Amino acid sequence: MTKKNKFYAAPYWLWLFLFVIAPIILLIYKSFFDIDGRATLGNYTTYFTSWTYLKMSVNSVIYAGIITVATLIISYPTAYFLTKLKHKQLWLMLIILPTWINLLLKAYAFIGIFGQNGAVNGFLNFMGIGSQQILFTDFSFIFVAAYIEIPFMVLPIFNAIDEIDDNLINAGYDLGATRRQSFTQIIFPLSMNGVRAGVQAVFIPSLSLFMLTRLIGGNRVITLGTAIEEHFLVTQNWGMGATIGMVLIVTMFVVMFLTRERGDKL
Repeated sequence: MTKKNKFYAAPYWLWLFLFVIAPIILLIYKSFFDIDGRATLGNYTTYFTSWTYLKMSVNSVIYAGIITVATLIISYPTAYFLTKLKHKQLWLMLIILPTWINLLLKAYAFIGIFGQNGAVNGFLNFMGIGSQQILFTDFSFIFVAAYIEIPFMVLPIFNAIDEIDDNLINAGYDLGATRRQSFTQIIFPLSMNGVRAGVQAVFIPSLSLFMLTRLIGGNRVITLGTAIEEHFLVTQNWGMGATIGMVLIVTMFVVMFLTRERGDKL
């Protein structure tokens, strides 16, 4: 049985090596070479001494934090009320359904919605407010990013709340707890694992967004993902792009460590 289990696990380990371990090794290797192919530590020196890159890193964390907070504010009440509905699995599926649509299609849909002749400005004109510059702003970027990430926050929180034993809540009521106390003292603490998983699922991808920064942010929003794309596809400075990629990977591990379940080991 042991040999059989190892045989069945082989595809998993092969996939892990080819698409996770090998790319990281290549990034580490490439980050120590400059644009001319010479071995150097200059990429890391440039990154950590350049105000441009440091500012870009701070912006990435701030944008990712705002997107995560906005998503959490919307997703937690949504997940909570979903658990109270009769056909909760059906409603959950409807929330997850937009994830089946290609990200590029959703981005172009919002370009039409937020554009000068889009639905939003059409409504503002109807109300007598007049057209506003909505597209290519921080607001539009955060709004669209949060919309896209909401299902990934709702799902783990929903599962965490749905798994809470009703007997614990009823015991709280028997001991004189109010609805508010029941939520703050029982439901919310027991759902923190779902919140942590949701924060990881939203914050980490939000650090490396680059397509939305171009299509929705109009290149006014600059993140680490944008810089990586520029170095690999435009300037052809793969070493610097790999260096930024390594910084991003380390940042992701830090976020996972900070949001891990207490007592867990990475």
